[in-house]
Amino acid sequence: MSMRTTRVNELLRAEISELLLREVKDPRVSRGMVTITEVQVSPDLRHAVVYVSHLGTEAERKEALEGLKNSVHFLHRELLHRLSLRNVPELVFKFDPSIERGARLAELINQVGAERGEHETA
Repeated sequence: MSMRTTRVNELLRAEISELLLREVKDPRVSRGMVTITEVQVSPDLRHAVVYVSHLGTEAERKEALEGLKNSVHFLHRELLHRLSLRNVPELVFKFDPSIERGARLAELINQVGAERGEHETA
């Protein structure tokens, strides 16, 4: 990955996060905690996959992704105004389960630690 692609990835991640926090008014997106975990731009900088994490129920996650998909045109237009890029990539949102997986793993580790503590004191 080139330095330019890396910089564009980070720039898009920061700007989209800011827009979601302050500008997007869709209640489906504001429910739960939506986090942009990563952006991967194609080498020609025309397409970007935006990976999002959402803490909440499965139904809330689906609603949040639908809200994000409905906000794509608004986000693209805002990015055109905010960024000094010749072409702003077309955005596609995908769910990233990594934070959810990490929280579940931490929960399991804590559970095993608590069980070991009970066995040692008995």
